[in-house]
Amino acid sequence: MPSIQDLERLLRDDPGDAFLLYGLAHEYARTGRHDAAIEHYDRCLVADPGMSYAYYHKARSLVALGRAPEAVLVLRAGIERARAANDSHAVSELVAMLDELT
Repeated sequence: MPSIQDLERLLRDDPGDAFLLYGLAHEYARTGRHDAAIEHYDRCLVADPGMSYAYYHKARSLVALGRAPEAVLVLRAGIERARAANDSHAVSELVAMLDELT
């Protein structure tokens, strides 16, 4: 698995790569750096708004920071995107998390 430093180096060459942004955000979240994770999930979603799991994991980071009301909004946006993409698996995971928070 690439390190945060490896991903940051790759991202310097292609700052709009949604997959790299998602991977870096995920690594930040895994190490408890949720503010940095959220920033990179946001950048990922700008690069590719259809990346349904970025909404899910951004919401998890928001919850970890005690920001559940924001997470609810992110999940609702993710559900819309996942439905538009006919990604029923992502919809079910996003809805399940939303149900836990509401």
